[in-house]
Amino acid sequence: MRVFVTGATGFIGSAVVKELVAAGHQVLGLCRSDGKAAALAAAGAEVHRGSLEDLESLRKGADRSDGVLHLAFNHDFSKFAANCEDDRRVIKALGSLLAGSRRPLVITSGTGMANTTPGEPAREDNPTIGSGVIPRAASEEAGDAAAAAGVNVSVVRLPQVHDPVKQGLLTPAIELFRSRGACAHIGDGGNRWPAAHVLDVARLYRLALEKAEPGAKYHAVAEEGVPMRAITETLGRRLNLPVKALAPEEAQAFFGWLAGFAGHDMPASSEQTRRKLGWEPSGPGLLADLEAWVPPEG
Repeated sequence: MRVFVTGATGFIGSAVVKELVAAGHQVLGLCRSDGKAAALAAAGAEVHRGSLEDLESLRKGADRSDGVLHLAFNHDFSKFAANCEDDRRVIKALGSLLAGSRRPLVITSGTGMANTTPGEPAREDNPTIGSGVIPRAASEEAGDAAAAAGVNVSVVRLPQVHDPVKQGLLTPAIELFRSRGACAHIGDGGNRWPAAHVLDVARLYRLALEKAEPGAKYHAVAEEGVPMRAITETLGRRLNLPVKALAPEEAQAFFGWLAGFAGHDMPASSEQTRRKLGWEPSGPGLLADLEAWVPPEG
């Protein structure tokens, strides 16, 4: 299968490209820079010049492919809502080339879209939260609209995706902790974040593509919920920084834009995903990768 991959040079996307190539698929990877194009070609993919802003380049990539994996997203959280609406437009553009065919479109969202019952893990078939509450839900709303237009679309929802170099939202949190001179959690730190190793996530994207089940929702979750206190204690030890508990009213001043995530309890289940796809994550856990992480100097 020839697969068009957006975000092909990113943290997760580069692992997905290698997974697809190893499984015998041809990869057409979206890329806008010369430096990253060389790395993409070295991984065995064909480079497709374009960007998220150039919708015509996206339509051309989709038109040349047997299926599309859409992983690209602008993670500038200073304009998060606008970026989510941009993703809605991207998904619409990709879907416009795939409508009426069986060619799969796999889009990306977050497990938090299905955290609808406080204290309970998000499940794949839970009702979802709308974009008026969580802007990132715009992607799933766009997927629903594409499905209604005859696109074979499915969703991979991500937790904190990690390896010893990057750890999802913890990567900017680490920089924040270093600048603040302390690692912090809110209250007792009992709120939980789901997680999965990047290679396990890459394999799940491939399986979702090959299954091509219309309307399916998959949770790329290896660990249902790692307590925030365990995370901050691990980072405090690795960074040689004190760990402190913040009152909820102190969160915004300490965390800034991360305050919207830092205190949330976001456990997520992948039971249905594992059963449907035969996916069994085997990579290291989040805390193990934090233990293996080498703090930068300075």
